[in-house]
Amino acid sequence: MSEEIGNKKVFSLFEVLRSIQSTISNRYGSAFWVKAEMNKLNFYQHSGHCYPDLVEKQDGKVIAQQRATLWRPDYDRINQNFVKILKEPLKDGIKILFLAKITFDPIHGLSLWIQDIDPSYTLGDLEKEKQLSIQKLKEEGIFNQNKQLKLALLPKRIAVISVETSKGFSDFKSVIDDNGWDYKFFYMLFPSLLQGDKAAGQIIGQLNRIKKVSHHFDAAAIIRGGGGDVGLSCYNDYLLAREIATFPLPVLTGIGHSTNETVSEMVAFSNNITPTKLAEFLIQKFHDFSVPVQKASDRIKEIPIRILSDEKSKLDSTFKIFRSTVQNLTDGHKNALERLSIGIQKDSLTMLSRSRILISGMVQKSEISLKNRIKNENTELYGTEVRLTEKSLGLIKEQNQQIEFIQKNIDNMSPKNVLKRGYSISLLNGKSVSDSSKVKKGDMIETILFDGKIISEVKSTKK
Repeated sequence: MSEEIGNKKVFSLFEVLRSIQSTISNRYGSAFWVKAEMNKLNFYQHSGHCYPDLVEKQDGKVIAQQRATLWRPDYDRINQNFVKILKEPLKDGIKILFLAKITFDPIHGLSLWIQDIDPSYTLGDLEKEKQLSIQKLKEEGIFNQNKQLKLALLPKRIAVISVETSKGFSDFKSVIDDNGWDYKFFYMLFPSLLQGDKAAGQIIGQLNRIKKVSHHFDAAAIIRGGGGDVGLSCYNDYLLAREIATFPLPVLTGIGHSTNETVSEMVAFSNNITPTKLAEFLIQKFHDFSVPVQKASDRIKEIPIRILSDEKSKLDSTFKIFRSTVQNLTDGHKNALERLSIGIQKDSLTMLSRSRILISGMVQKSEISLKNRIKNENTELYGTEVRLTEKSLGLIKEQNQQIEFIQKNIDNMSPKNVLKRGYSISLLNGKSVSDSSKVKKGDMIETILFDGKIISEVKSTKK
C-alpha cells in the first residue's frame, strides 16, 4: 500500500518490485525458445547449479546481456544429452538454443530460467565453425603443407605433447619401449592439457617450445587417450590447426577416437586412431628400412650356396649321363663279343686275346678321361666358390659400415651427447637464454652441463 509523505504518493521498494514480479509473471507465464551465446557457464560444484552469462553480439560488440539460472536436475539432464549427441559437455563460449521462462525476484532481480537446451542447434554451429576453419586453411594454401614434409628415414627422436599420467601416453611408451626388434627411440614429453577450453592454447604453446629446438627432433606427436570421443572440439580450433599445418616438423596425431576426424588431424602429416597405432606407425618406419636390408643380406648369403648347389647338380647329372654311356658302350661290346664267340668258337686263342686287350684299353682310357673331367670341374667350382664368398663378405661389410655410420650420426645428435661435447644450456627463470640483451645485472643464471648444474649471478653483459 502507498502512503502520503509531504503530499507525495510513495511506494516502498518491496511494493515496486512485487508489482514488477506480478506483471512479468502475468505477461510471461509460459516458456519460449531463445538463441544466445553462453559466454560463461558459471557452474558451482558444491551445489550443482549453474548461473550462465548469456550475450548477443553484433559485429563483435555485445548488444544484449542477461544472467540465467540452470538448476542442478536440469543441468544434469541437459549435460548428459550434450555429451551423448555432441561428444562435448556444456561449456563456455558456445551458441545455444534454449527453452526459458522469465522470472523476477525482489532480491535477485530478473533472470531467465533455462529448462531445456537443443543440442542439435549447437552441433550445427560447431560444425559450421569446423568447416570455416577448413575453408580458411585451404584459402591460405596451407591445408596440406605439413603433409608435404618428408619424415626422416628412421624417425627416432620424437617430441611428445601429452599428459604424463594419461593412458594414451602410457600405451605409447609401452609399445615403443618394449618393441620386439630392439629399435631404439628417444622421446621427450612436453606436458599440456589435451581437452577442454584451455587445451588448444596450451598445445600451441608447447608446439612453439618444440619449434625453438626443432633441430633436435625428427617429428612432433600429439598423444591423447582414455577420453573416448568426448572433448575433441578444441582440435577444430583454427589457430591450433594452423600451427600444426605450418609446423616445421612432421606432426603425428594419435588422440584416441574413431569417429569424425578433427581439423587438426586432417592437416597433420599422419593421423593415427590411437596412441598405440601411432607407436606402431613409427616402428613400421624402422621395419621399412630394416627388413629390405636384412633380406638383401640373406640373399647375398644364399647366392653362393645356390650356385654351388646348381653346379653340383649339373656335375652329378653329367656324371650319371657319362657313366650310363660308358656302361651302355661296355654292355654293347660285351654282347657283341658274346654273339661273336658263338660263331667263332673255333677261332684261335690269339684272336681272342687281342680282342680282350683292345676292350681293356678302351675301358681304361674312358676311366682316365672321366677322372680328368671331374678334376677340372671341381677346380673350376672351387674357384667360383672362393670368388662369390669374397664378394658376399665385401657387400655385407659395406652394408654394416653404412648402418654403423647412420647410427653414429643419430647418437651424436642426441641432446645428451651435445652436452657431453662441452656445450651447455643457460636458463633464466626456467627459460632458455640465447640473447644477452634479455639478461640484466643481478639476474641468477642456471647453467646445465652434461654432469650437473652451475648457479651464477650476472655481473655484466656484453653483445
